[in-house]
Amino acid sequence: MTAARSDAVRLTTYAHGGGCACKIPPGELEAVVAGLTHTGPRDPATELVVGLDDGDDAAVVRLPGGQGLVLTTDFFTPVVDDAYDFGRIAAANALSDVYAMGGTPVVAVNLLGWPRDVLPAELAAEVLRGGLEVAHAAGCHVGGGHSIDSPEPTYGMAVTGLVDLDRLIRNDAAVAGDAISLTKPLGVGTLNNRMKATGEPSPEAIDSMTRLNAEASVAAVAAGIRAGTDVTGFGLLGHLYKMARASGVTAVVSAADVPYLAGARQAVADGYVSGGTRRNLDWVRPHTDLSAASEDDALLLADAQTSGGLLLAGEVPGAPVVGEFVAAGEFAVVVR
Repeated sequence: MTAARSDAVRLTTYAHGGGCACKIPPGELEAVVAGLTHTGPRDPATELVVGLDDGDDAAVVRLPGGQGLVLTTDFFTPVVDDAYDFGRIAAANALSDVYAMGGTPVVAVNLLGWPRDVLPAELAAEVLRGGLEVAHAAGCHVGGGHSIDSPEPTYGMAVTGLVDLDRLIRNDAAVAGDAISLTKPLGVGTLNNRMKATGEPSPEAIDSMTRLNAEASVAAVAAGIRAGTDVTGFGLLGHLYKMARASGVTAVVSAADVPYLAGARQAVADGYVSGGTRRNLDWVRPHTDLSAASEDDALLLADAQTSGGLLLAGEVPGAPVVGEFVAAGEFAVVVR
């Protein structure tokens, strides 16, 4: 393979999963970390403002002067075949967690796993080039990183950012009466699954996944929004369930108002549904009223996104309103 041309290599064929769909299932993950919450060092150097308790997007610690330090990491196996696009998508996805907290990314380090005896080093360089360009577009330094020889290609970043603690966005601050806004359409999961099966990429999905959430984050902070998250591997329903549960409210979603990328609905109808999406739906089903939704609608709403948009408690100019938070009821999420 070392002599293979980069344009002849399909990266997705070297990984068992792809993008955020290869996350450990949410219910299983919560069981793994259950004993790690509500703990801390005996003599902490500073205050942990946001930690593991509610499964938020990033950790935040207090700095002198009212600022917070935001720390996050994200990495995954290829979601597309092109190495450069893979790097761009993975970087945008990692940076998104800082934007989801209302912060600004300032420095990142690369996390690279590469099957060096199987795939050429030139492809790894393309992955890193894609990540670097997206980070620089975000105004974020890339200060090195770490790499290992691994069975599957894997890439992502650990990102550090800054946030005004008085304007921090977190997933446990939604209140009844807040609108639910979504800043990117859904559907990248099923479109990527179709691409992996057919070799035909979706330009719309790639454009969505490489687009930074920077402008949406700035708009949300300017609008006074203090509750939100981003939509990634657990799908809209999964991330909305986590947000409603942490905030002690119910989220009501209007299925007809949720935007989708072109071809996403047809891809689900054609059976291009990832295992991650089905696991998402299994996880949220006991906590969600899906009586008004078709099975295809439920799968689309649970579709495992990669580098998705922001899901916000409040209205943001230009972003569709897809529902509202109401007082807590029998279900954490209701689809209408």
